[in-house]
Amino acid sequence: MAKDDPKTAIDAGGLRYRSKVAGSPFSATGAFGAATMSCFLCGKHRPRAQLKSRKLLGKSQAVCAPSCKELEATLAASKS
Repeated sequence: MAKDDPKTAIDAGGLRYRSKVAGSPFSATGAFGAATMSCFLCGKHRPRAQLKSRKLLGKSQAVCAPSCKELEATLAASKS
């Protein structure tokens, strides 16, 4: 059983999707410090200022500082 082809049309300009936003949500805004990285433990993308380097599995990995749970609680409290 083959899946149905998605119903899309290609514009004269060559674009297939009109509502899709161009670019990546994780791109840097010009400065190296504004870039995001994913935490090695929880996988969430965070600004580099919210990460620390920790030696895991013999290599330095970026992880949430001070910990994933504490950072999430701090961010949730600041939004309220």
